[in-house]
Amino acid sequence: MSTQVNPKLNRIGLEPADYKGGKTTLCAGCGHNAISERIIDACFELGVHPQRVVKLSGIGCSSKSPAYFLNRAFGFNSVHGRMPSVATGALVANQTLLGIGVSGDGDTVSIGIGQFIHTMRRNLPLVYIIEDNGVYGLTKGQFSATADLGSTLKTGVSNDLPPLDTCALAILCGATFVARSFSGDKRQLLAVLKAALAHRGTAMIDVISPCVTFNDHEGSTKSYKYVKEHEDALQEVDFVPAGEEITVEYEPGAAVEVVLHDGSRLLLRKLGHDFDPTSKAAALDLLTRSHEKGEVLTGVFYVDAAKPDFNTLLNLVDEPLATLPEARVRPPQAVLDQIMAGLR
Repeated sequence: MSTQVNPKLNRIGLEPADYKGGKTTLCAGCGHNAISERIIDACFELGVHPQRVVKLSGIGCSSKSPAYFLNRAFGFNSVHGRMPSVATGALVANQTLLGIGVSGDGDTVSIGIGQFIHTMRRNLPLVYIIEDNGVYGLTKGQFSATADLGSTLKTGVSNDLPPLDTCALAILCGATFVARSFSGDKRQLLAVLKAALAHRGTAMIDVISPCVTFNDHEGSTKSYKYVKEHEDALQEVDFVPAGEEITVEYEPGAAVEVVLHDGSRLLLRKLGHDFDPTSKAAALDLLTRSHEKGEVLTGVFYVDAAKPDFNTLLNLVDEPLATLPEARVRPPQAVLDQIMAGLR
């Protein structure tokens, strides 16, 4: 008998349904739901084992999102702004896990800003997704720290404070994969997520994700209408998994190829910008100029596939630490005697 390949199965024999989560309780049309759908698509297409994933979040509308994808993965909903601490503990204790952290602009840039900065500088192997809507959606739509200067609330109140740019912060602090996308741009977001999942190190993605209840009105700079009218794509993003033939067509000299640690390739085709995604200075200059123009610049801003991740720097063993026998984690008596002798 001949065996037929089921087109609905991925490379490890799972169906799309194996990557889904619970039914969303977010508002209809919320950009966060579109992000969850793209995570499902990316993990299915890459053949990620759901049981190898740990999903982490803090507090807020965004932090409910992990419930809506990868039901068979591990999950931990931490306290406000503290998702990075839990992620660090989990991924250091068991580096066989693939970490996906979901946070909001308030959860990350306000109460969690200190933890965010240190996670970026450590280059923890984590996909860090910020669902960025510029407001505190869970507490009735006050401005968050990413709200643009001069943007207005539905009540007409204008924001008088300059925004913090999470992409610029991440680049400055040491993240090795930094991108921005829009929840309404399915093709770009999917490609960026695939590349982030294949990257070894901190992959920070700021996703503009409009809040349909509190920040989708005239005067908002994070509404569907505003982003669609002001989005400036830095490049076309294509991702080729390791072992697959490169079939993407592009003009010679008009693309940048970045080889990730597992052999996967990130292809960045130039659109209107002559840009080097391996240069921190170029990325920061581009982000600054886009703010001055009032543009919502999307794409991959910075990639460093060579820098060692946090677990490599710690020189950890490959096995999960909790599985190690006592003989491997407890210093022998001779070593303790030597330490004590050195203290006399």
